[in-house]
Amino acid sequence: MPLRHAFVLAAIASLLSVAGTSVGAQERPPRLEVWDLTLGSRAEQLPDEFVDLACGTNGGPPSVPLNGWSEFRRCRPEPSGLREVYFRYDDELEYWAKANNIADQMEQYAGTKTYGFPVVVSALIDAQGLLGGIRVVSDPRDTSQNRDEAYLLRNFLTARLGRDNWQCQELALEDGETPVDGVFVKQSCRKQIDDKTIASLATRYLRKPGQSRFDPRTGRETAGQFESLARFELIRTK
Repeated sequence: MPLRHAFVLAAIASLLSVAGTSVGAQERPPRLEVWDLTLGSRAEQLPDEFVDLACGTNGGPPSVPLNGWSEFRRCRPEPSGLREVYFRYDDELEYWAKANNIADQMEQYAGTKTYGFPVVVSALIDAQGLLGGIRVVSDPRDTSQNRDEAYLLRNFLTARLGRDNWQCQELALEDGETPVDGVFVKQSCRKQIDDKTIASLATRYLRKPGQSRFDPRTGRETAGQFESLARFELIRTK
């Protein structure tokens, strides 16, 4: 084969390879997140792309499994009258990243996360069957990220809704609560988003009563004896 022809074939092969990569990237499956839920939507119109629906436990692990959004009335109402429906993100995108050997996206799409932080997400549905709010709580069960960093999620949440006009209260430590290596955060914030919507954000980084860095009996350093938490709610008030 003439050398010139060989160069042409090599160039064509390179272009086909790039085109194949582009096509593969376009085939990436979509992934909905809690931010894709629209307040005021009817429960039966909420997306089907989420999995493992269940009654929520105030931002904790799931309880009674549900077969769909329309079963929200099986969940006990909270004092506000809203019923919490827990859900997880579909893991299809994580497996797509693994199949394509894209390391950073394997980590990004592993589990249910927002801004890279493991979270428990839930929808809050009112008595009329309308989406009255969303709840996002840092998940202490997920070990894919250092749990002590969970409280830093607050920075991303406040940025998402604009850093201005948050009304925050710095709370004092109560009896038995102590800083973590000299640092503590105990903050409660609210922001009026519009005439129908209020955001609230609670942040904690401290040791609760009975927790300490060193075991008082053995003197050995403990692991995980602290609270690092970000708890966010976006509530439709009208």
